[in-house]
Amino acid sequence: MEFQEAVARLRIHKTIRKGAIERHHTQTEKKEWKIFFHRSSKQKTKPSEIPIEFLCPVSSALMKDPVIVSSGHTFECACVQACNTLGFTPTLMDGTVPDFSTVIPNLALKSTILEWCRNYSLDPPSDKTTLDFFSAEKLVRAKILESQRQKPKPQKKNEHQDTGAGIDHVVTDLITQTPSTHDSCYYSSPSSSTAEIEAFNPNPKDEEFVRKLKSPLVFEIEEGLISLRNTTRAREDDTKLQLCTSRLLSVLQPLIISRYTNIQVNSVACLVNLSLEKNNKIKIVRSGILPLLIHVLKGGFPEAKEHACGAIFSLALDDRNKTAIGVLGALPPLLHLLQCAESDRTRHDSSLALYHLSLVQSNITKLVKLGSVPILLEMVKSSRMESQVLLILCNLALSPDGRHAMWDSGGVEVLVGLLRRSELKSESTRDICVSVLYGLSHGGLRFKRLARAAGAVDVLMQVEKTGSERANEKARRIFKMMTETRMEKEDVNWEEVLEEDS
Repeated sequence: MEFQEAVARLRIHKTIRKGAIERHHTQTEKKEWKIFFHRSSKQKTKPSEIPIEFLCPVSSALMKDPVIVSSGHTFECACVQACNTLGFTPTLMDGTVPDFSTVIPNLALKSTILEWCRNYSLDPPSDKTTLDFFSAEKLVRAKILESQRQKPKPQKKNEHQDTGAGIDHVVTDLITQTPSTHDSCYYSSPSSSTAEIEAFNPNPKDEEFVRKLKSPLVFEIEEGLISLRNTTRAREDDTKLQLCTSRLLSVLQPLIISRYTNIQVNSVACLVNLSLEKNNKIKIVRSGILPLLIHVLKGGFPEAKEHACGAIFSLALDDRNKTAIGVLGALPPLLHLLQCAESDRTRHDSSLALYHLSLVQSNITKLVKLGSVPILLEMVKSSRMESQVLLILCNLALSPDGRHAMWDSGGVEVLVGLLRRSELKSESTRDICVSVLYGLSHGGLRFKRLARAAGAVDVLMQVEKTGSERANEKARRIFKMMTETRMEKEDVNWEEVLEEDS
């Protein structure tokens, strides 16, 4: 019996010991598994490939500044500018052809790309890792040559076959011909489905300009620019029209951002002269030269900034350019120069450029978001460029966004105070001021309350007695609005109405 009890105790001991060992191994495995899982949650493996929607269809590289074009496709901004400069329209992998007539920044995709890079601990796209304009231009030129080599040999057509197709190939042929034998200038109007093509044999003067501007010698470039500036200063429109070729604009591009003062100043001045011809305005914008002008506005030499303001003012006279100029970022530097530039000419041209650009609703929204309204009202209060600034405010007052911003910034009080001054510079300034007030009066009850608080009734009565016929008519309309039944459609606060009536 004692022997059997000893054997049983020994078996129980072995069983307990085996269970303890198994529990130990299990706990150790769990700890190891937890540690492994914890590490894997923090460190993501690098992706095997970049999502195709993050790659530019032209450069096949990760996009730094993605933009949406009219057809809905997204490209790197520099590639779109290069394609517009060279008049090249690529055919995408799915067989579709993009439309580059308008360009809008794709901010949503840009933030998605940056977030994707952060998640995988990758360096985001930068100026060193993405194409600049000049590199993109070289890439597009290579694609043009490649498309020419791959183009099938022309077949003899039936005389009854439609000859209207294939206009894109004609444009590409004109652009890629040897410069010494043929030059071309091409642009398409967004209001028309057909492309306008201008092709002509360059005259000897054009050849001489291009040769000098391409010279490696600085003094030869300066001579060429001075000669071109004097030539384009002529009043004959044919001269400006004939010299504004895609080849000459392409040669001018690197000179606009030159580190040499005379080269930068004279190249921008040449561009101003060329832009004075109406038919050249859309060509210049489509050439991709506008971002370089904006670069000069931000950090160029003072005289070059003055000419750049004049060029953008001239280009903004064409309605087809207004949206593109705003999208590409001209509004912030123009607003800064209007406020801070030392040159009177720079401030004058920047104010006119902002006036014409603010005729478009999208640019009004941008100006309001930039905080332009308080800046402009402060300039009016300090009697700085009253007439020019009031013209911009007149455009802003016609927009709901602009009206709200002016109400919030005390615009009604500022304008009434300006009309109350006896030392107004001119009758036209008074008329513009009344026009701005008339634009603000479309706001209903809130304008009435602000106008009464500012003492507008007495001031407008004085305007009716001494103002021009135009100012009198608008003053009477404002009076009528202030005395009519309060049944406005927007922003009616009925509690305020009841308080006023009690």
